Amino acid sequence: MWKSRSFEAFTSLHLGLVAPLPRKSLPAIAKTVGLPNDQVLHHFLTHSPWQVGALRYQRLSLILEQIQGQSVVLVLDDTGDRKKEKTTDYVDRQYIGNVGKVDNGMVSVNAYGVLDDLTFPLLFKVFKPRRRLKAEDVYQTKLQLAEKIIQELLDFGFHFSLVLADSFYGESHPFLGVLDELKLPWIMAIRSNHDVWMPKEAEISYSAWQAFERVFANGETQTRYIQEIVFGQRFEWRYWTLTSDPTLLPVNSTWMVMSHWSAEQDQAEFIGNLYGLRT
Repeated sequence: MWKSRSFEAFTSLHLGLVAPLPRKSLPAIAKTVGLPNDQVLHHFLTHSPWQVGALRYQRLSLILEQIQGQSVVLVLDDTGDRKKEKTTDYVDRQYIGNVGKVDNGMVSVNAYGVLDDLTFPLLFKVFKPRRRLKAEDVYQTKLQLAEKIIQELLDFGFHFSLVLADSFYGESHPFLGVLDELKLPWIMAIRSNHDVWMPKEAEISYSAWQAFERVFANGETQTRYIQEIVFGQRFEWRYWTLTSDPTLLPVNSTWMVMSHWSAEQDQAEFIGNLYGLRT
């Protein structure tokens, strides 16, 4: 009986988590899924006999079984949730990417898989600020957590055709070096003022803008433009500008990206569409 009720609570909780709720508290989730109150959810979270590690192992095993050895695109992202109080472990004033500023909340580093038109969660790790560490904790940066996630997924048996992430990861040469050591191709966002080493007296050159059809997950397409920037000479790490308008370069639809992608296909169009998978 307890296992049956535990499974029902598990199902209700996850239905609430994927529901478009402005605030995913237990009372709000209970109301959304039709429960009389949140007591069953609270009891499940505090007294469930299920082990997180065992459940995670089973979930990842089922994903591997479903994708049948296919390589997937790995998307890394850190996400934050604002919280008013600090009673919850690891809540602190820190940068919350969702709101674009420093605020009180919790942050996690998340890994998602993309295969064809499917996106699915893989692993996440909570970032633990130095000021909120427990006695048994060891401080790890978000980049170190991302490296650990990648290694754990590789050890589990996943294969990655590409790694995508925003400029927080793209601006870290040590992190990109780890990806290169693992022989994982990557496309990363970078800031427009990103520093690039150039040979002495070398000049920056720009390719002609190339139009391509950006294909979205729902099948719709829009024309986008891509230009390669060459700093003196072309290296293995290559640099690109993506935009919806090569004349105006609108801030909200123009991106700088860096790639280490050795596919034989036309790099410009592939870079444009592959990086778009991150969103």
